[in-house]
Amino acid sequence: MGNKATLEKDAMKVLKQTSRTFYIPIKLLNKTLRKTVGSAYLCMRAVDEIEDHEEMDAEAKQHLLMETSRLLKEAVFNREAYEQLVNPFEEDLPEVTLRLADWIDFCPDEIEQKVKDSTSEMAEGMAKWVRKDWNVQTKEDLDEYTYYVAGLVGVMLSDIWNWYDGTETDRDLAIGYGRGLQAVNILRNVDEDAERGVGFFPDDWSKKEMFAYAEANLQKADEYMKQISTKNILLFCRIPLELAHKTLNALKSGKEKMSRDEVEETVDNIINS
Repeated sequence: MGNKATLEKDAMKVLKQTSRTFYIPIKLLNKTLRKTVGSAYLCMRAVDEIEDHEEMDAEAKQHLLMETSRLLKEAVFNREAYEQLVNPFEEDLPEVTLRLADWIDFCPDEIEQKVKDSTSEMAEGMAKWVRKDWNVQTKEDLDEYTYYVAGLVGVMLSDIWNWYDGTETDRDLAIGYGRGLQAVNILRNVDEDAERGVGFFPDDWSKKEMFAYAEANLQKADEYMKQISTKNILLFCRIPLELAHKTLNALKSGKEKMSRDEVEETVDNIINS
């Protein structure tokens, strides 16, 4: 644990390493929001990296996720207990996960518990899906899975907006925002997931149904945007959403993804509009 300035520098460095999609919009936030959203994103990413780990066995993942969830429910996060929990997996886990206690320290005190609660719920939900071996059979299963891994991000962001300046947003639309981005990711990674024996399509679904699911949730995300008037927050939310819309269009026309140039051009247009 370093001083506040070092911690901020570390947080932004790790953020850049872990997320191309969110690093740019987080960097564009004002100081208070950058610190809050940055720490919140890193907390959620810390548990996400456990769930996503390709070599770790399911039992170890469940144990780590459930114990992390339990520690996050405490009024004061027990750094020592968390370090004892992750130390045996030090070689396997990335920096973002090993340093969860730092990201909590970095979070403004007034919103810290909300961030911990959402991350705790995410970790518990992910443990459940590890136990189910990510076996999505129905639309309800898909809804539940996408809620835990992405809808909760929307909920947590809405809590942050409300804390920051009283911005009120609809919870279902916030979940739709997260789900929409996740559905686009599922479509984009479908071949990669299949290679490692994982699939998130309900049993009777083809790409057609998944495209419709992504579109319906991105429509909710568009509605969500209408409830926000704070310019800095709008700028943050527009970038991942616009990229998701454009990626979906690219996938529909048979491309694998947007080109790096298209991504950069989209982001520049949003920033300069």
